[in-house]
Amino acid sequence: MSKPLRIAIIHYWLVGMRGGERVLERVLGHFPEADLFTHVYDPDAVSDVIRERSVTTTFINQLPFARKLYRHYLPLMPMALESLDLSGYELVLSFEAGPAKGVLAPPTALHVCYCHSPMRYLWDAQADYRKSAGPVPRAMMSLLFPPLRVWDYATAARVDGFMANSAFVHRRIRRAYGRDATVVHPPVAVEAFEPDARVGGEYLWVGQMTPYKRGDLAVEAFNRLGLPLHMVGDGEMRRKLKASAKSNIRFSDRLSFAELKKAYATCRGFIHTAEEDFGIAPVEALASGRPVLAFGRGGVLDTITPGRTGQVFEDQTVDSLVAAVGGFEAWLPTFEPKNAVARAERFSEERFDHNFISALRRFAAGHPNILDRLAAPITVPMITRELAEP
Repeated sequence: MSKPLRIAIIHYWLVGMRGGERVLERVLGHFPEADLFTHVYDPDAVSDVIRERSVTTTFINQLPFARKLYRHYLPLMPMALESLDLSGYELVLSFEAGPAKGVLAPPTALHVCYCHSPMRYLWDAQADYRKSAGPVPRAMMSLLFPPLRVWDYATAARVDGFMANSAFVHRRIRRAYGRDATVVHPPVAVEAFEPDARVGGEYLWVGQMTPYKRGDLAVEAFNRLGLPLHMVGDGEMRRKLKASAKSNIRFSDRLSFAELKKAYATCRGFIHTAEEDFGIAPVEALASGRPVLAFGRGGVLDTITPGRTGQVFEDQTVDSLVAAVGGFEAWLPTFEPKNAVARAERFSEERFDHNFISALRRFAAGHPNILDRLAAPITVPMITRELAEP
């Protein structure tokens, strides 16, 4: 019998459970013997699946208040990654949104990076971060970000193959690193959601109430429209948004899963105002049989079929969203929930498993000793309803 592969998985940080950690959970299920590395680790903030693993941290984890201030230590993370000893590993899987791909893998190892996003604060969103920062942080950005960008670009050459979580991120990888990537959409637990015949008249917005999610657009637009809107989420903008909202808008800090499932399935439509790298919430709404009205940029263009499973608005402005709601209302009588459910099935956990392993095997084609010990792709039934789409 051949020996098991020695696999190292590097994840940027483990201080909460968001989309990146859900991808990691799924990958860990395929590689039960893999060793897990990260910069900062908070066991109480992650799932049992991750907590069951032995986690090796970089020296960043030992720095003061690292679990909360980890982003402040970004300039030290290149040194931290390159200090990790990965000798003896044959397959290195890095998961990048913060620094992860910059590890020094053994020369004979295969290094594949699943990229949720090139670091936004270093590349295309640095202007937004500078605007929201105070004078001292802005000065530090001017000093530290140029050499970090050089390092980040250089470390892309250490990767044998990239996976991107959307076509949007694929384009950003090409622009930032000059590298191609295979699109492998994140896993969404679409089977956990289902349509409900009791659809109401209330629109739904779900997300973290932070500036880039643009919950302010939804509140201002529905203030003007007077239509009912349910805002679900918490964050630093929640108090301000709630204070500016009229009586037709209600807020929930958080919902149980049963409550969230019902909110998705009974909403008139789901409002998505952010430019996301992928965007899991719109897919959950589709899986619940409800249409999505989304800002037409980012990963949502992979998931929404305008005129069939939802609509998009072109400008990230209140005027554009108000006009789009009017068009959405006119289009709604033609919407069929089964089309939304069928579309969501393309982003299931099983399809992720198939696509991830298939891409990994393609990257391993030049490493027969690795390829022979990688699992075969999981068979996923074709979705014939989707194949009939124009």
